[in-house]
Amino acid sequence: MLDRPDLQPVFFAPFVSSLMRVEPQWIDFNGHLNMAYYHVLFDRALDEAYNLIGIGQSYLKASGHSTFTAEAHIRYLREIHENEPVRVTFQLLDYDAKRIHYFEQLFHATEGWLSATTENMTLHVDMSVKKVVPFPNDVMASLGRMHASHAQLPTPEAAGRRIAMPDKR
Repeated sequence: MLDRPDLQPVFFAPFVSSLMRVEPQWIDFNGHLNMAYYHVLFDRALDEAYNLIGIGQSYLKASGHSTFTAEAHIRYLREIHENEPVRVTFQLLDYDAKRIHYFEQLFHATEGWLSATTENMTLHVDMSVKKVVPFPNDVMASLGRMHASHAQLPTPEAAGRRIAMPDKR
């Protein structure tokens, strides 16, 4: 991270990814985005958010630390088709010394409707020994600034959901 407070990133709430498009090779035999590629879109947006936090690819190269996904829950709400423009929002729900809990939403970029959501827990890992380790102080400070910004947002309705059969009463 940067040592000068005046050069620290501003954390908008939520973080909004750059514009992405659904690539033709991602379309399945049902004519819509294959479920695996929703994860790709979410992951690309996560890379952007992580770069802003200071834990992107350059962090891995400099520190030998990265994050691993420990748990993910994705909901597919509306089909996305070839070449459609999308954006992903990222909301930091919580964090501690070793974990990040976040929620992402995939939106059609021009029509604004919600296509999918994902809620994830990631672990901070020392890649040399593949063990979970605490974040350094500068990353904790960055996470704290983002969390303060994102804490102003309401908790997403779908956060914390579990997979279960509908109530049959």
